[in-house]
Amino acid sequence: MEQEQKLYKRAFQLSLFTIFYNIVEGVVSMIMGYQDETLALFGFGVDSFIEVMSGIGIALMILRMRQHPGSSKNRFEINALRITGFGFYLLSAGLLIGVITNIIYKHKPETTLWGIIISLISIVVMIWLMKEKTRIGKHLKSAPIISDANCTKVCIYMSLVLLASSFIHEVTGFAYADSIGAAGLIYFSIIEGKEAFEKAKGKICGCDDC
Repeated sequence: MEQEQKLYKRAFQLSLFTIFYNIVEGVVSMIMGYQDETLALFGFGVDSFIEVMSGIGIALMILRMRQHPGSSKNRFEINALRITGFGFYLLSAGLLIGVITNIIYKHKPETTLWGIIISLISIVVMIWLMKEKTRIGKHLKSAPIISDANCTKVCIYMSLVLLASSFIHEVTGFAYADSIGAAGLIYFSIIEGKEAFEKAKGKICGCDDC
């Protein structure tokens, strides 16, 4: 029982770290994305803030499970998931408008160097978080915690998309690399939005964990 409580405490600490990391990542990404006029990086920053809402829901879920194992989601958790889902869909729509506008006006970023730096840091951090959350979830035999860990894969995929598009633009100057990267973020944002709504309905399987 004592070991179980330690694991829940560690899971809660990881959820808090995820929240604060996404806040910092979101602020930096949006500022640099705006300054460098890179849609992919700016959208990546907005995604980080949406992840904060999801992270708050996860943190509360862990606290609930720690006190009442096997209990159902409370109203706040469900609403947090629904808001997260709407947020991802709105992000997808905004990015789509940005992509179309960039293509029409043949806009290209000033530089995508910050996209490379931020995405590399994000990949390292998210891989570590995924492994830690998976380890704890397996020890606790907790499907929700394992599901949360698996959903971190989507964040890794989004970071890889940002890295690829930023690197291609920085090296080749390809005008549409940033827009292609933003299109990739649209795809994964829709996936995350769908997953959030499914979890709100009570489906704990998601993000390829079924």
